[in-house]
Amino acid sequence: MPEANGFEPDITAFACIYCAYTAADIAGATHTEYPANVKVIKLPCTGKIETIYMLKAFEKGADAVFVAGCTIGNCHHLEGNLRATRRVQYAKQLLEQVGVGGERLDIFYMSGGQATEFANAATIMTERAKKLGPSPLKVASRQVDKEKVDKS
Repeated sequence: MPEANGFEPDITAFACIYCAYTAADIAGATHTEYPANVKVIKLPCTGKIETIYMLKAFEKGADAVFVAGCTIGNCHHLEGNLRATRRVQYAKQLLEQVGVGGERLDIFYMSGGQATEFANAATIMTERAKKLGPSPLKVASRQVDKEKVDKS
């Protein structure tokens, strides 16, 4: 449901197929509530997340992005979640440098049975995005679109 000011953030979640995606699936099956504005993208492992994917999510309209993977020490691909953690930290620095804000990106760890952990991550990122407001990239894109309409 949109906020009183009309802003309902778009959240993109990149989820490991073994743990976080399973947790999201269980959350749905058990009717564990989490914001409906979260779009989940399934990954074979969070270690496959490249920085460009996270940045592209913002470019495509996300107000916040999170990566969700296996708990530290329990990655099905040994160290995929550690690689993802380093990439998230790097992407956060880039987002700070370009004025989007690193706080719009985060990483969470959970096991496949932790549906409430996935729901909590989705809620945390949605609330954070609501406090921050629309992504500066989304605002800039809307201004460009408005200028195109005005010129025609």
